Amino acid sequence: MKKTIALVLALLGWFAVIAQYFLMIENRIASVAETTIRFFSFFTILTNTIVAIYFTSLLIAENRRPKLIDRPGTLTAITVYITVVCLIYQIVLRHIWNPQGLQMIVDELLHTIIPLLVIIVWYLYEIKAEIQYRQIFAWLIYPLVYMIYIFARGYYSKFYPYPFTDVSKLGLSKVLINSALLLFLFVGISALFVFVGKSIKNKNKN
Repeated sequence: MKKTIALVLALLGWFAVIAQYFLMIENRIASVAETTIRFFSFFTILTNTIVAIYFTSLLIAENRRPKLIDRPGTLTAITVYITVVCLIYQIVLRHIWNPQGLQMIVDELLHTIIPLLVIIVWYLYEIKAEIQYRQIFAWLIYPLVYMIYIFARGYYSKFYPYPFTDVSKLGLSKVLINSALLLFLFVGISALFVFVGKSIKNKNKN
């Protein structure tokens, strides 16, 4: 059952990411090279790629895949990241555009369907008894590095992947406030998953 779910999520993840890349190339307003860099500057794309890699890795024999894949907390971290992708899109970004056709399908896969499926997999298969609040600090490395990257590149290229990160339009102070709120969201969602995991573990003991 776990292998089947992993296969489905791996296929959905790769399809959504690759389809989105071709759609972006087809509608590009910059060179292919610049568009490719911009494509991988979206947290949504990076995170869905991580999801696809993770579930693809689960299809490999346990003794041949990286130990990190089966380590308690890895799935929780990925679930936190993709949950944030889902929340930010639904709350902040959904109303600013109206995708059609294949773009709409890919959009829903990246921001809604895949996140919900990952949350279900987390509930079913994460080793909740072994995840700890202290792991949250390690989970924050990815979003922190991502923020540093988009601001550093944005300073030189003037391209910011999300409207709430656009220093040129909002100003540095507003973007720093937005970034701090995002980090608080990551911490809050992370703590929520650990709390829920521990609650499920304790309930199962009773």
